[in-house]
Amino acid sequence: MRTSQILTAVEAHAEGEPGRVITGGLPHIPGRSVFEKMQWLQANRDDIRLLMLREPRGQPALCCNVIVPPCDPSADAGFIIMEQTEYPPMSGSNTICVTTVLLETGIVPMIEPVTTLRLESPAGLIDVRADCKDGKVTRVTLRNVPSFVVHLDKIIEVANIGTVSVDIAWGGMFFVLADADTLGIDLDGANGAEIVKVSEAIRAATLEQWPVVHPENPAITGPTITNLWGAPTDPNTHGRGAITVSTGGFNPHRPHALPGTLDRSPCGTGTCAKMAVLHARGRLEVGQDYVNAGPLGTTFTGRIEQTTRIGPYPAIVPTLSGQGWIYGTSNYLLDPSDPFQNGFTIGDIWA
Repeated sequence: MRTSQILTAVEAHAEGEPGRVITGGLPHIPGRSVFEKMQWLQANRDDIRLLMLREPRGQPALCCNVIVPPCDPSADAGFIIMEQTEYPPMSGSNTICVTTVLLETGIVPMIEPVTTLRLESPAGLIDVRADCKDGKVTRVTLRNVPSFVVHLDKIIEVANIGTVSVDIAWGGMFFVLADADTLGIDLDGANGAEIVKVSEAIRAATLEQWPVVHPENPAITGPTITNLWGAPTDPNTHGRGAITVSTGGFNPHRPHALPGTLDRSPCGTGTCAKMAVLHARGRLEVGQDYVNAGPLGTTFTGRIEQTTRIGPYPAIVPTLSGQGWIYGTSNYLLDPSDPFQNGFTIGDIWA
């Protein structure tokens, strides 16, 4: 056996969304903040992301995380999120996976019944409460970065669809949000092919017609991800969401291609962005829970803890709760003679 690289990872998911966590084998990643470390990784070692997320080691719905030393002295650990087409500044499901892995593998000591820790994400510091029992993390509650609305009720023209009304909001990523019921789209996971095609078309049109920039970090732009939402079907929930993660970009000349994949979870940052929209419309107040269901019927529970401002925008400070599960550990090898040094994609399941 020959190998030019060995990466050690723990396989985990949060309410269905897989979030691989790399715990060993990484190069030194320089930077004065985790955001700068993310930028360095993207510019200099993007081969790690491609190797982990593309076939044969990955698949379109997979996310991946890199554990790094924090730059803020108050943080217990840092982490960088990698997805199929971007490095998101923040992700709720990946934070839950990272927390579960850190505590259940002993990288950060677990204290029962509650462990508190602080993580440094590229978007900023994330305070986390982990409920723990018998060595298992049974619930993760994270205090997300402030979420805010940039635009409400903007009209866009979408290829092969027509005129659509959208909202654009930040929840740790920039989302374009649209009402699936108005569009006549069933948000059941079995309808995933239609959801992702429509979502990617909406994202591409919004990015062209209403691009946005984060007021505190001009390197963060968007929208990069789509959130189709709908009325609840379960009386124990308050709404549903279907979030599409791009895998290659929408091409209006290939309207039948599948250019994205559904987030299997209700999406943590997407839930926070939706709560910001609801608050801006006067439909969700400070202290209210918002239980959001994803395409599998699993849920995240969000809550607005307080309000603030980010640049010119009124913002909410949300918390988000959910659970993660570890389902494996892996060592990934790269043979120097392997013809697929950066993995590969094939058009049957990739854009």
